[in-house]
Amino acid sequence: MKLAFSTLGVPGLPISDVLRLATTHGYHGVELRAHPEEPVHPGLGPDGRAEVAAEFKAAGVEVLGVAGYARVAAPGDDEAVLGEIRALVGLAHDLGAPYVRVFPGGADGQEPAEADALAARRLGTAAEYGADLGVRILLETHDSHRTGAAATRVLGLVGHRQVGALWDVMHTWLGGEQPQDSYAALSPYLGYVQVKDIVSAQDSTPVALGAGVLPLAECVEVLSRHGWDGWLCWEYEKRWYDHAEPLAGLLGAGREHLARLLNESA
Repeated sequence: MKLAFSTLGVPGLPISDVLRLATTHGYHGVELRAHPEEPVHPGLGPDGRAEVAAEFKAAGVEVLGVAGYARVAAPGDDEAVLGEIRALVGLAHDLGAPYVRVFPGGADGQEPAEADALAARRLGTAAEYGADLGVRILLETHDSHRTGAAATRVLGLVGHRQVGALWDVMHTWLGGEQPQDSYAALSPYLGYVQVKDIVSAQDSTPVALGAGVLPLAECVEVLSRHGWDGWLCWEYEKRWYDHAEPLAGLLGAGREHLARLLNESA
């Protein structure tokens, strides 16, 4: 499996510094958080996009994905959501990234069947944009659809190969789903896996991999046992937790921890 980390862990850091961290600590790729406060986002012009793509190529590091914030099950106008996804897909294409991340984003009180149908309709339309540009749109296990079972209710309705799943191991676990069950649900759709660790079920402050409560060993063992050979991306949510330890000092030990889990499960 290939290893990546998300720029959510190093908010606002220039791309040159992100790439220095990746190459210094042996990561194969980077997931780029596509928010206006970051160096890379849908408002970045053609010259800026070309410069970023060239920096990654020169460093020998891959752009794993563009992590957007479109909420496909959110009530409201379809076109606003689709426009957001189109912009993310265009950015990913220009950077050479194979994936775009979107959220479910269903509202409190929304009927699950209504949320599923709304998300599926939008993702089915967006799949055509993705197909045209060679970018796969991944629905993350998150918020209103945090388990694999919930996410696949939507993905089964879409039925398009350009739409898949991003397995966030924290959300499936907090949703009460065991790694084997999450993998069984998501495996037909799986794009890549976000790994992380947290203090407890009641405190999602990010900590070093292996220092918290998430079942990372079980997740890696399940993936390995089933011969899955994709990406593991460390999403360290420093952006939301000012008191969390800086990611830069944890990256080396984190890569070693993941490598150890991979070796033990081989």
